[in-house]
Amino acid sequence: MAKQTNYSYIGIAFIILVFGIIFVPRIVDRISNNDITREESRSNSVTVSDGETSDSSDIEYLVINGERKKVPEFEFINQNGELVSNKDYLGKVYVVEFFFTTCPTICPKMNYNLVQVQNHFSTSDNFGVASFTITPRIDTPEVLKAYAEKYGITNPNWNLMTGNKETIYDLANKGFNLYTAEDAEVEGGFEHSGNFALIDKEGYIRSRLNQYGSPMIYYNGIVSELEGQDDEGIPQEITILKEDITKLLNE
Repeated sequence: MAKQTNYSYIGIAFIILVFGIIFVPRIVDRISNNDITREESRSNSVTVSDGETSDSSDIEYLVINGERKKVPEFEFINQNGELVSNKDYLGKVYVVEFFFTTCPTICPKMNYNLVQVQNHFSTSDNFGVASFTITPRIDTPEVLKAYAEKYGITNPNWNLMTGNKETIYDLANKGFNLYTAEDAEVEGGFEHSGNFALIDKEGYIRSRLNQYGSPMIYYNGIVSELEGQDDEGIPQEITILKEDITKLLNE
């Protein structure tokens, strides 16, 4: 029995030796010639605007039922009275939010933070924002234009959009899974998510991985970089949003 075991060890050692002689040089050669694909190596890097390199593999796709989640088709009127659709954002990296101009609570904070993001990418023609009002009856193009001027919204790719209420709510709740509802009992009469969705150049929802190795999906839009964290200890995510936008711009 001991003899057979020794023969087995010798056989295994011989196989390993053959593998090393035949395949290792090929793998080394492929790496040397940059033939390893992104699927084979998760350490693929891209160059960001400041000249440093950053791993883009942590900006994951949102996958539902085995398919990458893409932005649903939409078409609304913006603050300039222009018709804007999801196709106008193709080739751009953009942030999605749902808000309303008379919101007395989280919307001012969200749009303050988005203006900081806008200013950070002021030299990029391929960065944008898609803001959808959840009170379209009130938020006409004229009202949205005044709101944009009040908050310092200057990016030509930042569209504040209004349209059919049911279509907007369907887009929020089903298209992006960003909760939106009318509720007379809450301050302002409407309830909605304070999160941002990040969309890549091809229209896919993307995000980095959380501490558990799963996509975080959305970015907290309420807490500012200046605050650092809110009263409950929830940290700001505007900094990482900027980092991830940079990575997607360089993909």
